[in-house]
Amino acid sequence: MERKNYLTLTILLLFGFLSIYASNKTEIYKAYISNDMNLWKKTIDEMDQQKSKSNDVRLELLNYQYGYIAWCIGNKKSETAESYIELGEKNIQVLEKTNGYASFVNSYKSAFYGYKIGLNKLKAPFIGPKSVECAKMAMKQDANNPYGYIQYANSQFYMPAVFGGSKKIALDYYTKAKNLMEINHQKIIQDWNYLSLLSMIAKTYTELKNFNQAKLCYEKILKIEPDFLWVKNELYPDLLKKIK
Repeated sequence: MERKNYLTLTILLLFGFLSIYASNKTEIYKAYISNDMNLWKKTIDEMDQQKSKSNDVRLELLNYQYGYIAWCIGNKKSETAESYIELGEKNIQVLEKTNGYASFVNSYKSAFYGYKIGLNKLKAPFIGPKSVECAKMAMKQDANNPYGYIQYANSQFYMPAVFGGSKKIALDYYTKAKNLMEINHQKIIQDWNYLSLLSMIAKTYTELKNFNQAKLCYEKILKIEPDFLWVKNELYPDLLKKIK
């Protein structure tokens, strides 16, 4: 009887964990497509306040912190970005001491170096190479992890051509990341990372003046998620103006 009760409790705890995970993913997805960053912040703050976090939950939280920091930098909220970079780096430090997360750790290290450059361009010559090296290391550690490819692509997209950046190389690595993500169709359902990646591919096509491919990409995004406001109200209409 005791063994049966233990098994029942274990199953309930597992379903409880999966329910919380699904809830967090759904909330972040809703926040992303509707540009509701108050909801995004509320979700990650609640996750951060959990006293006991598994490493997988910590990695999930780190991903959401990574997304929120990018929004803060893009919207000139430098102090908030810095505070969440600090929180994210604490999660990186914990995961760095745990086996099985090396590729993810270097992916986010690469991203956070990039964020620090975004906050202070003068740091680019000093930490820009570190960002690139971390992305390369992430790809080497796990060739099937799309996040290393995304960060390497980001480094190429945002780095000025005079310093070695290349939109063509960025597109190549974004596409590799997309192909890896699409292997697991279930995982990319309501995944903000996947929509973000498709958006960056469309933006890269636009930068390369390949407007037809950019248009096809935006149409794919809106077919997946018709209510994605950033694409629906900004990126896609801006592209159509360029085409005309």
